[in-house]
Amino acid sequence: MVASLNPKATNSGNSGQADPVQTDLAQMDAESLWHPITQHKSFAQKPPKRMTKGVGCYVTDADGKEFFDGISGLWCVNVGYGRQELAEVAYEQMVDLAYFPLTMSHEPGIRLAHKLLELLGYEGKVFFSTSGSEANETAFKIARQYHAQTSPAGSGARYKIISRYRGYHGTTMGALSATAQAERKLKYEPLVPGFLHVSPPYAYRFGGDRPEEVYTAACLQELEQTILYEGANSVAAIIVEPVISGGGVIVPPEGYLRGVREICDRTGILLIYDEVVNGFGRTGRMFGHHHWGVQPDIISFAKGLTSGYMPLSATVVKQHVFEAFLDEPGSDSHFRHITTYGGTPVCTAVGLRNIEIVEREGLPDRAAEMGDYLMGRLKQLLDHPNIGDVRGKGLLMGIELVTDKASKTPLDDSRMASVLKHCMDKQLIIGRNTNTVPGFNNVLILCPPLVITREEADRMADTIQEAVFALPDV
Repeated sequence: MVASLNPKATNSGNSGQADPVQTDLAQMDAESLWHPITQHKSFAQKPPKRMTKGVGCYVTDADGKEFFDGISGLWCVNVGYGRQELAEVAYEQMVDLAYFPLTMSHEPGIRLAHKLLELLGYEGKVFFSTSGSEANETAFKIARQYHAQTSPAGSGARYKIISRYRGYHGTTMGALSATAQAERKLKYEPLVPGFLHVSPPYAYRFGGDRPEEVYTAACLQELEQTILYEGANSVAAIIVEPVISGGGVIVPPEGYLRGVREICDRTGILLIYDEVVNGFGRTGRMFGHHHWGVQPDIISFAKGLTSGYMPLSATVVKQHVFEAFLDEPGSDSHFRHITTYGGTPVCTAVGLRNIEIVEREGLPDRAAEMGDYLMGRLKQLLDHPNIGDVRGKGLLMGIELVTDKASKTPLDDSRMASVLKHCMDKQLIIGRNTNTVPGFNNVLILCPPLVITREEADRMADTIQEAVFALPDV
């Protein structure tokens, strides 16, 4: 048996008597709260866990039991829980100026926008929103308006957006249309027209015995052929996650992103990077695309931008994109888009301090170091008959489970659930690519806070190993 992930973890020790406050809250939860991506029928017998505190990589539930959060909330708590200085900067800013829209300006918003462009290393502009979905919606509107204002007269409207199957870009109607995960879209269609999908660079399933460069060329050929069939003059943008995250942690081959960039350059299509999960140290670099050295025209951020301490996202455009929106007052060429809470003084102040922590503590380098170590531990599991692939970048990892290595048939839902339950019983929270592609929700996802220690990485690996070896037979 593996030791608890936190040796100090204990139960509440309340002599077995029900706490009336906890009972009331559980009842209120059942009566009032609609939880996301969750079937509620089982809550009548077993209410969802209610977390009360977080410190470092750990969260504590209402019974006093500590859990190691191996998925960083929803992929976002990069600097870990309980950062007092983030609470203090939020308090100080709230006292001075809690809210004002960016129809005018404020210092935290200015400084954070400047910092993002400094980190990216190019001139441009930053538009703030509150979520990754909104950041991508903003990117799509910018791309369409950009082409409407720069395309030659009579050339037709560029409005189509191309994304990849298994990619996730958000839950709002436009972002969901770009999301190429059938189960996410089930019962919400028809969605927004003009969104197309191509195959992801998924070498484990589709590379076969081909050399990497041959498989990469095939993926790029499919993309270019799709553009040709649709007509390049109808395509506004291509959106990609540098590393596909929620769709199963799919890492592109070396030449893939450069090939996409070259196709965009030849055809006049804008390239959007969705860095909502990849950004701010998660992959072992400040930004995911830094692994390949290929810049986009537009980039979207959220999650690690504030490490989940405040709702904030950003859409960053290069200067040449922004200049298409410049004109005299009274024209309709300005970006006619606004969000009430996008870039508030409190959120941007927290974002700025969060980035300061990421830089001060060298968290991208730490993610690279700890990611390499944890990856080495997890790859030792590849001899297990149900472990098909272990992949990732930094502290963003996926473990693909199969019935056997030869067929690569995805492990069934019940046995996937048993792995997650085993980990939860050992006080480890990990993720899974749920509600994505029918029959292919078979990837365990690890995304711990970047402050994880080697000892904690060992405990994660030990617990996952135990869970996999405890898999029930078919």
